Amino acid sequence: MKTMNKPELLAPAGDLEKLKMAIIYGADAVYLGGERFGLRKGSKNFTLEQIDEGVKFAHSRGKKVYVTMNIIPHNEDLIGLEDYVKELYDLNVDGVIVSDPGAFSVIRRTVPDMPIHLSTQASVTNYETIMFWYNLGIRRIVLARELSLKEIKEIIQKAPKDLEIETFVHGSMCISYSGRCLLSNYMTGRDANRGDCAQSCRWKYYLMEEKRPGEYFPVFEDEKGTFIMNSKDLCMIEHIPDLVEAGIKSFKIEGRVKSSYYVATVVRSYRMAIDAYLNDPKAYTFKKEWLDEIKKASHRDFTTGFYFNTPTAEDQVYTSSSYIRGYDYVGLILNYDEESKIATVEQRNRIFKGDKIEVFGPGRKHFTQIIEKMWNEEGEEIDVAPHPQQIFKIKMAEPVKPWFMMRKNREDINNG
Repeated sequence: MKTMNKPELLAPAGDLEKLKMAIIYGADAVYLGGERFGLRKGSKNFTLEQIDEGVKFAHSRGKKVYVTMNIIPHNEDLIGLEDYVKELYDLNVDGVIVSDPGAFSVIRRTVPDMPIHLSTQASVTNYETIMFWYNLGIRRIVLARELSLKEIKEIIQKAPKDLEIETFVHGSMCISYSGRCLLSNYMTGRDANRGDCAQSCRWKYYLMEEKRPGEYFPVFEDEKGTFIMNSKDLCMIEHIPDLVEAGIKSFKIEGRVKSSYYVATVVRSYRMAIDAYLNDPKAYTFKKEWLDEIKKASHRDFTTGFYFNTPTAEDQVYTSSSYIRGYDYVGLILNYDEESKIATVEQRNRIFKGDKIEVFGPGRKHFTQIIEKMWNEEGEEIDVAPHPQQIFKIKMAEPVKPWFMMRKNREDINNG
């Protein structure tokens, strides 16, 4: 009897709150960056003390933490690498993610027992490269994003059984090859391969002819310009059975610079979809509400990337580089009193008495209610919570728990 592949749901953690949010909302593991050697300077990243706290939080719940060390280093970037990886090893991280053979060699030599994952930045696209890295000791590889599902299946079929394959299933897509891009460096001096991408691919571009300086022509016939390298976001939640049956071990969500609300919303939907399929594959049907929930977080239009065919013009967004934001994250539940049905809330966006809100938590359907009354910390009735992270109280229509979240539809915003 064939054993069902149980994939890991791997979520981004840009800071400690996002790490905790990802795990509480259903991630099996998180990946994060320390203050050095990672590819996301735009996220807050973690001090060693924060990594320690994050690892303890995750391990106490049976979850894992991986640390990114996937820059493409120059000589000076290697300074301190040995000491840093020793510290990570002492903190009991579950693995590090690298892309560079030199960094791999240093880590392997310094802490031989440290699990090393090969980053998508290494651009692995075939089973011979898989075997090259396997023979060096790699036991997990994040494949290049430019592979089809058919190619991924073939690689998994030919790979050793103890080699895990990880692929991205959701999030922003680079126009470059597996993230190895020089455009940001060329345009701004910020090196994407050393963690400082300016997202130059999402800027608005025009064409200028050499002998007619100052005359800017849209690349397409549109006076507003065009975003010629602006990919739609990857979203594979409608294809969970295909991903599981392919034998992919880890489903990776992109987004270390995204918000806690984004992380919770996306992880929650993928968790419910994966669990529903694993619980009863034969009776499984995709629920549109899972995708609808994801769309309530900041996003672009969606594409399946390279999984089923090579992306075409239909997979690009030519009109805007902006995100679609239909909902505002307005509050995080800190506490709930079952007797009074009063919740203590930390404000995340301005919220008014009379607002219609949606409340949701891990693994359950959201509910909707009107805020009829609000109180400040002193118990005084208020009409609005305007201050960032202000603590206030409201009565809940249904029971809630800490880490539940509140959002409101921008179309329903009450301006008081």
